[in-house]
Amino acid sequence: MDTIAAIATPLAPSAIGILRLSGEHAISIVSALFHPFAGGSLSDAPNRKLIYGTFYDETGCVLDHCLATISRSPHSYTGEDTAELQCHGSPLLLARGLEALFAMGARQARPGEFTKRAFLNGQMDLTQAEAVIDLIDAQTEAASRNASAQLAGAVRLKIGGIYDNLLNLTAQFHALLDYPEEDIEEIDESQIEDTLQNAIDSLGALSRSFQQGRLFTQGIPTAIVGRPNVGKSSLLNALLGYERAIVSSVPGTTRDTVEERVSLDGLLLRLIDTAGLRETADPIEQMGTERTRHALAEAELILAVFDASEPILPEDNRVLDAIQNHKNVILIRNKSDLPALWEERDLPAGFAHICTISTQQLEGLDTLIHQIHQLFPKDSTIPAGEILTNARQAGAAARALEALETAQRDLQTGMTPDAILTGVEDALSHLGEITGATLQEALVSRIFERFCVGK
Repeated sequence: MDTIAAIATPLAPSAIGILRLSGEHAISIVSALFHPFAGGSLSDAPNRKLIYGTFYDETGCVLDHCLATISRSPHSYTGEDTAELQCHGSPLLLARGLEALFAMGARQARPGEFTKRAFLNGQMDLTQAEAVIDLIDAQTEAASRNASAQLAGAVRLKIGGIYDNLLNLTAQFHALLDYPEEDIEEIDESQIEDTLQNAIDSLGALSRSFQQGRLFTQGIPTAIVGRPNVGKSSLLNALLGYERAIVSSVPGTTRDTVEERVSLDGLLLRLIDTAGLRETADPIEQMGTERTRHALAEAELILAVFDASEPILPEDNRVLDAIQNHKNVILIRNKSDLPALWEERDLPAGFAHICTISTQQLEGLDTLIHQIHQLFPKDSTIPAGEILTNARQAGAAARALEALETAQRDLQTGMTPDAILTGVEDALSHLGEITGATLQEALVSRIFERFCVGK
């Protein structure tokens, strides 16, 4: 493959900025531009040893005094010859350095191309490659731990065990079908049933983990609802810790939904501040109300806000009617810093979680966060790394599970071995999609487009 280069650190002033290369000429390109202070050539340096020296551009002008390191194929991240220059973190300097690398024959790396090459060169499977971007994007400690374990191969090992058992079963099936004249031991039906059931159990647990894993990466969709001017935007700001939404005493200030993510003691929420639910002739506010109803339909958690310093109004009852059948609801009595005109007992029965807060004084938020954690407890029974966070992987696992369940039903109804074999082979194909063993090149390219340049 040709030699690629990229700036591998954010384009902002910092202490260190990294230029990264991979490909057949990576080491020779950097060696031509980098001269070690100790003499000799960088190309003669040991793998992964930092060398201090001068970095020149293609015309011989000094760019920086910095560190450089090389890794020879196949003992590198990409499996190819690689080199890195650890410069001072000036965006201008890094841009000039990158142009010098291009002048010597490298080309600009595409998004995710370093990790894609690692995958194509067998340095990692697709679950590990996708864990790289999950680790970069992780917003909670749990998400970071899970991605780190997947990068270490947790999903690959889980899928690999299932795959190997099914492959052994398939091989024995084929031997019996293709060589009936040979004295090959028949497969015991209980052996087939055990193999299928074990695979179904493991894949079922893995598929179910996606519900929790999706919350790791996307956050729990959380709709903040209530009539106008009860403090919905103030609650959003209080949970975020900064002024994200406009707060005004004028009812109807929020005309559209406002979304932000926040980690509350390790639980990631995707907060959606909505327009007030009320009858209005204003067409813009009507659109906001429709978006509120859509947010309610999509939400997995509803924070319904009420003003405890005012009487319960018909508009409050309209909110209660809209949320009464939702699974996860917390009723919030806001403005506890003002004289109360009603108490928790005045709210209708059927809502298990009620919390009194003051967004103005930031009181009661700890209790609210505790109640949210009660509704979404962490499943500590699933080992880190075995929680699927990727919709593509979860879809392939679900298809593999469906194929195995079909094969199991065929076995139990007395179908011939070739019918059972078809289901098992379908499952193997779908498992291969998870690791990348059976993916088409176009889909592989699309997956790596999610990555940033330089990774």
